[in-house]
Amino acid sequence: MVKTLSLFHLSWFAVLVVGKTFSTNLKQEDAMGASRGPRLSGLQKQVLSLYRGFLRAARCKSAEDRRQIESIVSAEFRRNSNQVDRKNFLYIEYLLRRGKKQLEQLQSPNTVSLSQTKQS
Repeated sequence: MVKTLSLFHLSWFAVLVVGKTFSTNLKQEDAMGASRGPRLSGLQKQVLSLYRGFLRAARCKSAEDRRQIESIVSAEFRRNSNQVDRKNFLYIEYLLRRGKKQLEQLQSPNTVSLSQTKQS
């Protein structure tokens, strides 16, 4: 049986607390002048790890499905980064848990692609 993972409730993308802080956290330089980049919280690291996990999972799919998955993942992260209050930690943690479950589904060999449903 071939599965297609629906993105109707792909709300784990809403957890992108990183997008807002990248614009506010300017790169810091140490005494030697080397750039260390923005410091990320544990939650932000989890979000980035989840995002990278989806991109890695996309590599295991066909070229066409990979492009579709990467496009949807990127678009959802960008869209939802502006819709979730980055201080709403309980909701973000909930979305991370859901995202991990959805990533497991995508990593399944029976899941071949993602589908996207319009949300209002």
